[in-house]
Amino acid sequence: MPTTILTRCLLFLVVLLAFAGPVHAQDGATPPALPNVIDARITATPERARLVIDLAARTEFSFVSLDEPDRLAIDVRAGTFSVPETEGAPSGEGMISGYVIEQAAPDRVRTTLTLSAPAQVQQAYVLDPFDGQPARLVVDIIPATAEEFAANAERDRTASANAGPAAVSTPAGGSELPIATRPLVVIDPGHGGIDSGAETPDGIREKDIVLAFSKRLQELLVESGRFDVALTRETDTYLRLEERVALARNNKADLLISIHADSFQQPEIRGASVYTRDENATDVLDKVLADTENRSDVIAGFVMPQIGPAAIDILLDLMRREMRVQSFMAAQSIVHQLEPSVALRRFPVRQADFFVLQAPDVPSVLVELGFMSNPRDVANLTQSDWRDRTAEAIARGISTYFDTLKEEP
Repeated sequence: MPTTILTRCLLFLVVLLAFAGPVHAQDGATPPALPNVIDARITATPERARLVIDLAARTEFSFVSLDEPDRLAIDVRAGTFSVPETEGAPSGEGMISGYVIEQAAPDRVRTTLTLSAPAQVQQAYVLDPFDGQPARLVVDIIPATAEEFAANAERDRTASANAGPAAVSTPAGGSELPIATRPLVVIDPGHGGIDSGAETPDGIREKDIVLAFSKRLQELLVESGRFDVALTRETDTYLRLEERVALARNNKADLLISIHADSFQQPEIRGASVYTRDENATDVLDKVLADTENRSDVIAGFVMPQIGPAAIDILLDLMRREMRVQSFMAAQSIVHQLEPSVALRRFPVRQADFFVLQAPDVPSVLVELGFMSNPRDVANLTQSDWRDRTAEAIARGISTYFDTLKEEP
């Protein structure tokens, strides 16, 4: 047999063995069945798009950029799919004009997104099943330049030729897109010291819940390598609201995120939400929550500083402009990442007159993790898996916010 033919036969045998996996002749073990793809949905706007794939179990995935025509293909390692609509147009108009879902191989289900404009994957990750929801692959997509898309397509073409490994979930706080500088994020765990915040009848205190959560969020942001992160308090100490704002301003923070978990007299109200500052609260509950937080200094024996009319005019003018816009962008980005991960209040991006959000030169948001007056929220707030999942979602939201700033001209 000629050498070249023998070489090809050996290579073919190696490929077959690689796909077959290890052989267990003695115990007769078989590899686990590949999961089913249950459903898929695509939403699109001119600014971003999201693909969510529901899975019967966690699995591997990969994605590639394809040209002529321009497409993004997302593969999941799955044996079957039962998606009701295997092709069509996404919900909303934007950079994706259509999609097709097919069994591309016995062990692979592919979703092909046809692009109406150059686009790139910002981040992709798999969520574990929770609260009756299946496992999910979430892929966030944002615009790209024609040059960026062409470079991605060429990179993926080379990687495919070399049989590159499956994609790995983008870490919380990370992104497929690098940023040139490391922004400073200041995390403000609400309350502390003599101010316990909301409290359950059995003694679970808001100040402890939000401090533990803030430390976990700090860990995730630091691990991403994209951010410098500071806490306004790292122990059970009391800080006035003005001191929290001053810490962010004096250190020239790029984002202040205040963490809370309040209570309300109606125990059925539950879910997370994200606030930006507005003198006109979204509804009565929002005004009650803001008034309660703003009174915390008085309750603790302090008086809020008096601000002169001229300073107020300057503050309001600045807030109505760039910082208000950026704060709203940050809130939207965080909620966008929380949506597939946790229960949210109706209209989760909200406005209220929280004093801690009043910095005129630092984009600021306040995250209400849930309500200490709702038993289901309390159960979540005290579970480490819920805390990790929610902190990861907020970290991703912070990352997408800074990616969005990078896109601005």
